[in-house]
Amino acid sequence: MQNSITLAEDLTLGRIGYGAMQLAGPNAFGPPQDRAAAIQVLRTAIDLGVTHLDTSDYYGPHITNELIREALHPYPSDLRIVTKVGFRRGPTGSWDPSPHDLRTQVEANLQRLNLEVLDAVNLRVAGPGSLAKPFTELAALRKEGLIRHLGVSNVTAAQVTEARTIAPIVFVQNMYNLALRTDDDLIDALATDGIGYVPFFPLGGWTPLQSTTLNEVAASIHATPQQTALAWLLQRSPNLLPIPGTSSQSHLRENLAATSLTLPPEAKSRLDNATAPATKAE
Repeated sequence: MQNSITLAEDLTLGRIGYGAMQLAGPNAFGPPQDRAAAIQVLRTAIDLGVTHLDTSDYYGPHITNELIREALHPYPSDLRIVTKVGFRRGPTGSWDPSPHDLRTQVEANLQRLNLEVLDAVNLRVAGPGSLAKPFTELAALRKEGLIRHLGVSNVTAAQVTEARTIAPIVFVQNMYNLALRTDDDLIDALATDGIGYVPFFPLGGWTPLQSTTLNEVAASIHATPQQTALAWLLQRSPNLLPIPGTSSQSHLRENLAATSLTLPPEAKSRLDNATAPATKAE
């Protein structure tokens, strides 16, 4: 069985993964408008070398995992499917914390993805406080062989420390991008230990100052602002593994092309300094 550091190293080979959340309907609720197009986006991602696919059975709910199975099963041997548990969707699309039935959620992911074991599962946390009880339950499911690796999502540095006293983790998945850099210290600490940091919402939330700087830097390197923001993440730290999501094949190709961009030192410095007051995103 791979250890967490080896898995993180595997995923750095492609660096940019794919977040499948947007394949469901608006706000990740209900079916996509064009199911065939959603399936083709998934297949194109794999054709373009994506090896890190992020999903959850509460996207839809159930829709995204069903699309992944239809599009990609049997899965390529190098594909790592990472899912999340800890929430449920309400009848009108609300996001409801659900930390008490994790076995049911893990089994639902296994069933809809048609897998016997999940590569990695993130515990999505609803807010501050102890995560010991749900993460201990998830660690027990790992010992049973239903999960290979564990991670945590939407967490504080203290919660990361607590989780690591219970079981090894391979990922921390938090909001982080050019505009929101609350986790700078955490990213550096995790990099030292070979643990991946998966920034969700990697594109967006920029202030007018950041947008102006980003647009100017992007024009100087003949790239889009989104590609430039992803390139900045890739150069920020080797353990950063962005998972931009899109339902568009053209946007998918543009995002993945960011792996070939190298920001000149002056351009990177301008983006480094285009900061705003940090706030913790829930």
